[in-house]
Amino acid sequence: MISIKQLNDKDIDLCYELDSNTISLWSKKQWAYEFKKGGVIIFGLLFSNVLIGICVFHVVLDEAQINFFVVNQKYRKKGFGSYLMSYLIKKCEQLNINKLFLEVSHKNDIAEKFYSRFDFSTVGIRRNYYKDGSDALLKEKKLTTK
Repeated sequence: MISIKQLNDKDIDLCYELDSNTISLWSKKQWAYEFKKGGVIIFGLLFSNVLIGICVFHVVLDEAQINFFVVNQKYRKKGFGSYLMSYLIKKCEQLNINKLFLEVSHKNDIAEKFYSRFDFSTVGIRRNYYKDGSDALLKEKKLTTK
């Protein structure tokens, strides 16, 4: 069974563990900081009550930035990421968000294709943004709010 729930600071260890086993983006201290920041919403994707995906997004007025989006390797290419992204987009529309932003490495072809399926378009580039020297593609999705 698939479910999505809002995570809280009691879930820091689970978030850190999934992050460490996938993209290794944040330290445990950074995860703790994310849970304390105002305007940050963190959702977990669960399959049979096991955390297999996380989405962290930051709402500022009528825009939101996806700061973290991952699905466990074992569950990729099975529709779980699409399920989580569709949920996020619906949630943003409910919150009257007009634009959704994210950054992705220009070397990450799989993620680029994934985001393009959800109509994210490249609106800018941050040169040499990542530790490996790769550029960050700034992506934007315009939302239709009610």
